[in-house]
Amino acid sequence: MNTQSATFAAGCFWGVEAAFREVPGVLNVVSGYTGGHTDHPTYRQVCGHTTGHAEAVEVTFDPDRVTYDQLLDRFWQIHDPTQLNRQGPDVGDQYRSAIFTHGAEQERAALASRDREQGAYGRPIVTQIVPAPRFWPAEEYHQRYFEKNGGAACHVTPGRAR
Repeated sequence: MNTQSATFAAGCFWGVEAAFREVPGVLNVVSGYTGGHTDHPTYRQVCGHTTGHAEAVEVTFDPDRVTYDQLLDRFWQIHDPTQLNRQGPDVGDQYRSAIFTHGAEQERAALASRDREQGAYGRPIVTQIVPAPRFWPAEEYHQRYFEKNGGAACHVTPGRAR
């Protein structure tokens, strides 16, 4: 089976992970940290704003069942990309909106997707689109958090104009 990876940051990784797990063709989603400068970061360190990392998810998907563009559509649906370093009540650089691209094709798709989405909001999109650095899986208790602990999504519905 042919698989690909995609990495997204859209606020609290519990809700991002749960949202991507619902997409047919997504094979696995891992919550973790990326985009910073600290090796083997812990949740406490990331929340302390000393690592530069974002809470993110690494999505493994079957491109014969779901396209990267479809994953990008899901990304825009589940958060408000106009909020800088926050999502709803969660505030801090670890909650930033970012697409971490795996190669030039994903970068082109992400930029085109952002440009298409820009008109859907009354404010500018602040989502970072950058090459994917090393991804560090979060501690086990963060994986499949809602499945293990119950609860609903921790995301706010974005203020889309369309």
